[in-house]
Parts: sequence; C-alpha cells; structure tokens
Amino acid sequence: MNMILFMFTMSLTLSLALTALNFWLAQINPDPEKLSPYECGFDPLGSARLPFSIRFFMVAILFLLFDLEIALLLPLPWAVQLQDPTTTLMWASALILLLILGLIYEWTQGGLEWAE
Repeated sequence: MNMILFMFTMSLTLSLALTALNFWLAQINPDPEKLSPYECGFDPLGSARLPFSIRFFMVAILFLLFDLEIALLLPLPWAVQLQDPTTTLMWASALILLLILGLIYEWTQGGLEWAE
C-alpha cells in the first residue's frame, strides 16, 4: 500500500511541477501573424470551408466498418476453445454476412464510384 501511495504522490508532484514550469517558461507575446487564422505566411485566397465530396465520407465509413469487423472478429480463434464453438461461429458468420450484404448494396447503388 505504501508503494502505491508513493507512486501516486510522485506522479501528482511531477505533473504539477511540469505544469507550473510550462506556465512559467511559456512565451506569451502574440503578434498579428500568430493571431491570424493562417500561420503559414501567406494570405488566404479563398474560403477555408471547401466542400468535400460525400463519396469521400462513404469510403471512410466503409473503411471504419470493416476495421470494426476485424476488431470484433479478433477474439474468434480463442472463442473456438469454448464448450460450444458453434454459437460463436454462427454469430461471427452472421456479422460477416451482414457486412457483405451492406457492401453489395453500396456497390450496386454506386456508392463506391469516385467519378460519375
């Protein structure tokens, strides 16, 4: 218990010391260049709010879905060691089938096409 209290006290002390050091040594002298929305050195030519294509977001969402599928199916080899592996295999197959059906739907609707 003493070791835990010691580690907690040391981490709190170190965090507070580094935060105080940051506030003490930080240089706060704003100038017009720093206060401008662009710090790259040139004036903006157009709007900063350029429209994105919805197709970009669709591909990103599909990537996230299939990335999530990998994360959900990662424990599958260990789940095979359970007493009833057929239930685990059934749920994993249902998940894969649902994602494949969604991918086929997006493909037939033309959601994966970049150019129109």
